[in-house]
Amino acid sequence: MTIIDQDLYQFSTYVQPINLSFHQYLLANEEPLLFHTGNIQQAKVLVPQLKAVLNDKTLKYIFVSHFESDECGGLSHILEHFPGVKPICSEVTARQLTGFGLASELIVKKPGERLLTKDYELEFFNYPCEMHLWEGLLVMETRRRIFFSSDLMMRFGEANGTHIESNWQMEIENIRLEQVPDPERRLQLQKTLMQLNPGFVATGHGPCLKLNK
Repeated sequence: MTIIDQDLYQFSTYVQPINLSFHQYLLANEEPLLFHTGNIQQAKVLVPQLKAVLNDKTLKYIFVSHFESDECGGLSHILEHFPGVKPICSEVTARQLTGFGLASELIVKKPGERLLTKDYELEFFNYPCEMHLWEGLLVMETRRRIFFSSDLMMRFGEANGTHIESNWQMEIENIRLEQVPDPERRLQLQKTLMQLNPGFVATGHGPCLKLNK
């Protein structure tokens, strides 16, 4: 567990056979928000750490960018320990979560919509996820200018609490067809992201990114 920025915590697991780190993030304030659950094994390790950070508080929200094991595979386990938490996701992801019996009470958001609380403001963007191009969501916390990149802007290797310097335009240009396997939708995503001005990227895999101009 690492404190990334003020009340933002990162929880990491390194999987050596594939040389990849998996991150979840927690905004620990009056309405605590978890970004992704990890898979079921990662969630079992995550829950005691969440309880230690939150103390007597409970989770308010879980953001799920898209339907994949490391994004939401541990959701049922998280809900056992935080039964009142509400997942935030796209309409397609909501259908998948309810269809597999992983959750019932969800908050569905569309690209361009926001969620405002006393401590943070989230803005949501369309995310055509690999490999089936299911409509997911990306999110930016606009007050802190932190972009949560999910499976975009990822790097291999062990990266627990680390960050590197990078450039936003370069990161966007480096989004590969393997990540968004439709040229038109990838171009549209890149155009959307180029309108943003984050200062920091909280990645799903690899080191976080501190952005220069």
